[in-house]
Amino acid sequence: MRKRWRLLLIVLVGALLIGGALASREFWFYLPAGEGPAGPAVSREPFQQAWTEREVLLLGVGDSVTAGYGASAGRSYFDRLVKNPDDEFAEMRGICLSAALPNLRSENLAISGSTSLHHLDILRESLPQQDAKTLGLVVMTTGGNDLIHNYGRSPPREGAMYGAAMAQAKPWIAAFEKRLDAMFDLLNARFPGGCQVFVADIYDPTDGVGEPGLTGLPPWPDGLEILGAYNDAIRRTAAKRPNVHVVPMHREFLGHGIYCRQPWREHYRAGDPHYWYADNIEDPNERGYDAIRRLFLIEMAKAAPQFRGEPRK
Repeated sequence: MRKRWRLLLIVLVGALLIGGALASREFWFYLPAGEGPAGPAVSREPFQQAWTEREVLLLGVGDSVTAGYGASAGRSYFDRLVKNPDDEFAEMRGICLSAALPNLRSENLAISGSTSLHHLDILRESLPQQDAKTLGLVVMTTGGNDLIHNYGRSPPREGAMYGAAMAQAKPWIAAFEKRLDAMFDLLNARFPGGCQVFVADIYDPTDGVGEPGLTGLPPWPDGLEILGAYNDAIRRTAAKRPNVHVVPMHREFLGHGIYCRQPWREHYRAGDPHYWYADNIEDPNERGYDAIRRLFLIEMAKAAPQFRGEPRK
């Protein structure tokens, strides 16, 4: 009898250990990307007619998200805005800017690894004055690298703030807001025929938890507060200009970060509990890029009536 109880105890302990290991893998270590389309549905109706017959320049500005780091050919959000890839999802075929803007051309000035400190200089140096006949359509991701660099490997500084305390970061946040103002003013000046600017807010790979978990990054107690302040700066600056629109990347990506498999989290997405980031946790994977292009297209479709305006005098 004693041997039986001992055997039963061994079996039970083994089962608990195996179950614990499987649960640990499922909820903490396993970050599957999932398959198929990602992100919100996009209405087909706005893309079945031309928004304007004017010449339109789609301009990409910003960091690796707009540069399309890690995406295969034709599958960055910028590329998919312009045209659908050959193997496009059925519900998105024909939903792209080429369908609504017959005189569209594109140029992407985004550079992987760049910060908002670079982006203003890049615009000053690389965007010439446009013809008054041209409508500017600008897509931008900026500020994310300001926050995550230099991954805690060096003392926090402006443009590489990881690990900063809120008191230390306040002047850098104020400077970021001034740079945004300057970038939006410069875009308006370089497009005398008018421009529509779509700037994404900054996503949070920790799904609102604020703990870097198993990423290998050091803890950052004030990280979420500083991220929130950066996003507030983006929204305040955009709100001052009727031609600047915020793309809600932060909201849409919650639940698709490093805690995406944990159903007890506030932002758990039961319908798609999958990881939308690359292995480096700062860029999207291809499903993430799919979601981002959908977010931009939705905001652009809302602003489509403004595309039909005449050039500014």
